[in-house]
Amino acid sequence: MRWKVHSEESIFSDPWLEVRLADVEITRGRRLQHRVIRSRGASAGAVVVDAERRVLLEWRHRFITDAWGYEIPIGGVEEGETPAEAAAREVEEETGWRPGAMRPFTVVHPTPGISDSRHHIFWADGATRIGAPADDWESERVEWVPLAEIRGLVEAGKIVSGTSMAALLLAAR
Repeated sequence: MRWKVHSEESIFSDPWLEVRLADVEITRGRRLQHRVIRSRGASAGAVVVDAERRVLLEWRHRFITDAWGYEIPIGGVEEGETPAEAAAREVEEETGWRPGAMRPFTVVHPTPGISDSRHHIFWADGATRIGAPADDWESERVEWVPLAEIRGLVEAGKIVSGTSMAALLLAAR
């Protein structure tokens, strides 16, 4: 059943996002007020896999959930960039590796019950080391992790980011 949106109004806005209050109609004419987070743009990331079937990952801490975990490189698409260009830039900035050609892999909507956030995920075969990560604050370390270990890392709670989990489990299948 499709909810009918009667109206939306902004209750907070900044350069990154907007929080809105939506008046929606659900079943049998019932209505409710629903908070919605509208993103100010798409995000893009990459699953970078080398010839040995290892994936390039970041080990990082997320202060909001106070959780450590492996993640794929991902970030915002800047004005004038395509999602593929943004994904390649994010890999390079966050890991110090320049990825091979970007191929569309999947699109993830990580929290569709509250947000319109959209993550374009690309696949890259291999990468060339170019130096230290430009964004040294992004992660504790960068590693090449065997794709065969992804399921075990998810089960052990070492991959907790929804977008990374979805992309990596798809890659490891």
